[in-house]
Amino acid sequence: MAEMASAGPVGLRPEDEELAFYHEAALNAAWTGTRLAIGVVASGLGAFVFAFFYLRSLNSYDLWYPAGFAGPKMWQGTLIMALIVASAAICAVGLRRLKAGARNAWRAAAVVALLLGVAAAAIQIWQLTALPFQPGASGFASVFVGASPVFAVLVLATMVWLEILVMRVASIPQISFVEQPPTFTEAAIVQRLQSSLSGFTLFWGFTAAAAFVFWVLFYLVH
Repeated sequence: MAEMASAGPVGLRPEDEELAFYHEAALNAAWTGTRLAIGVVASGLGAFVFAFFYLRSLNSYDLWYPAGFAGPKMWQGTLIMALIVASAAICAVGLRRLKAGARNAWRAAAVVALLLGVAAAAIQIWQLTALPFQPGASGFASVFVGASPVFAVLVLATMVWLEILVMRVASIPQISFVEQPPTFTEAAIVQRLQSSLSGFTLFWGFTAAAAFVFWVLFYLVH
């Protein structure tokens, strides 16, 4: 069942009109909230991107990336980025399957995406515990040690969000994703869930794009 737009109060019983109003507001809040969240997170991560290029351009005393400096391992960064990108891609495919009525296919995809995201965060945390440099060893080291924990927390928080969505989907019968639910309340629950899933998929896709940008900066450009 494709994601439905709110039909408004037309044809509803008078006692349902207020519910329809709040339902419309909830759908709009999900759409707006997701995009505001992306803007806030983009601003926070953008601070590290700015610091990267600013300190790199200054290169005071040649201490941005001094000769002989051992940076983070390429394979670690590539694996972290690949896991997040794969997780986001799986979520996008799973959402399309859900809109086609395949609830169980989305749940399977979401579980795989959840495991990949948690694995990416775990590898990044492990990486931070065994860095080949001290946090203040160079300008690059300072930016890397500042950005990596923030990004790991972001990934973990997003995976908590996904876990909540998995539980919400499990509580709704499969038939509700195939046929129009018989009551307005049941239809509203499905619509709100689909709106939340769309918002999550958009946010997780943005996070995957940010992971790719950081991979380019920290492992290819540096």
